Amino acid sequence: MVTAHFKKLIERFTLALGISLMLGIVLLGTEGREAIGTMVGRLMDPLISLVGESNFHIVLFIMAGITALYASLIQKYTIDWELMRSTQEKMKAFQKEFREAQLSQNNYMIKKLEEERSKMMGDQMEMSKQQFKPMAYISIISLPLFMWAYHYINLHEGASLVFPFWGEVLLVDTVIGPIQHWIFWYFITSLAISQVVRKALNIGGV
Repeated sequence: MVTAHFKKLIERFTLALGISLMLGIVLLGTEGREAIGTMVGRLMDPLISLVGESNFHIVLFIMAGITALYASLIQKYTIDWELMRSTQEKMKAFQKEFREAQLSQNNYMIKKLEEERSKMMGDQMEMSKQQFKPMAYISIISLPLFMWAYHYINLHEGASLVFPFWGEVLLVDTVIGPIQHWIFWYFITSLAISQVVRKALNIGGV
């Protein structure tokens, strides 16, 4: 039977790994990202062989589905959604009261609400912690996959995809600013799949 102490150790290790990956994507530089991408490629090569190199957009779609499902499950079981909703509702009510007190120049009410603000900070801090923890867990799978996709695309710059209205475009071409078409495709598919999964898992937004 797993003890509470052992669970805490696993949680700390997982959080440390996730945070390390989030920092590593910036600190490791291009060589570090390529090294991680190469390692993940050993697991992803069979999928590439299955769908074909010319259908890399399908691989990105599958990758988006994996990360969307994983992220939704992590959020479902690590976030207190009731706390998130109640904190948001309290914040909205507080902001409305505070604005009305300012407009009416009710100094007594303003002072009273300012005292309440400090009490609400505790709930907001807890909400921020609950949002950060899933990010660390999610990065353990999503960041290595993203690094692999980045590495693979750089090695196959001729890969293309047919977008509605735009026609055929190279995945390495940019949509706007530094955002390439493959990143745009990944995020819109991930967003769409995530909405379906969250609805199925009854995960409410805040």
